[in-house]
Amino acid sequence: MLNYSFSYGDLEIFLLILVRIASFVFVCPFFGGNQTPNLVKIGFSLILSIMLYGAVPFSAPHYNTIIGFTVIVLKEVMAGLLIGLAVQLCNMIASFAGTIVDMQIGLSMVSMFDNNTNSQVTITGNLYSQVLTMMLIASGMYRYILKALVDTFRLIPINGAVIHSDRLMESILLFLEDYVVIGFRICLPIFIITFITNVTLGILAKVSPQMNMFAVGIQIKIIIGLLIMFITVTMLGDASNFVFINMKELMENFVYSMQSS
Repeated sequence: MLNYSFSYGDLEIFLLILVRIASFVFVCPFFGGNQTPNLVKIGFSLILSIMLYGAVPFSAPHYNTIIGFTVIVLKEVMAGLLIGLAVQLCNMIASFAGTIVDMQIGLSMVSMFDNNTNSQVTITGNLYSQVLTMMLIASGMYRYILKALVDTFRLIPINGAVIHSDRLMESILLFLEDYVVIGFRICLPIFIITFITNVTLGILAKVSPQMNMFAVGIQIKIIIGLLIMFITVTMLGDASNFVFINMKELMENFVYSMQSS
């Protein structure tokens, strides 16, 4: 006969696990995001919390007042938000690279609404973001993200998150450096070709002033930019690999910045 008890203390532990996972799903663009219905996000968080309950190590949290329990909940919210934020920030590298591309080929005036970031992005930025999401699915990177979330309960126990501002600031500064480098690596071929095109158009404008280089240049830059995008589309796999490596490092650094030791 199965005899299983679920006490009030067990309910507290389950709710704290649910808070961390729900905070992660709320921020993470692949598992949550604004394009996902709230019922789906709540259901996914609840199912994942039920699967993890009893499998993660924990100790009973100690508190005396409601304020003490509120502080524990805020710690779990902060842990989930920072882990999901690492994925969100790395996903924005593709939008950054697409914005630079559109500025070079003349499509920056056209913008689209991105459901992941809840903001206006350019056409190429949205395209690169969708490609990065497909690579996330094809490469199985989403399994690593879920495994990293589960491992945080071992590295950062419940009520064990301690925010070290110096470690967190160092992690963000290192990420911003890689953010710019990877973004420019993605758009570097188009940036170089369009720069050469602008120099050529400038020389032609001096040689033959009667030509309307403004009308001609826009069309040439768009055609050349789309052609280079078509040629370099095979490079997006390697660019996605760079982003995923950076995503792993940022998640590890954020977890390290919340460890007590």
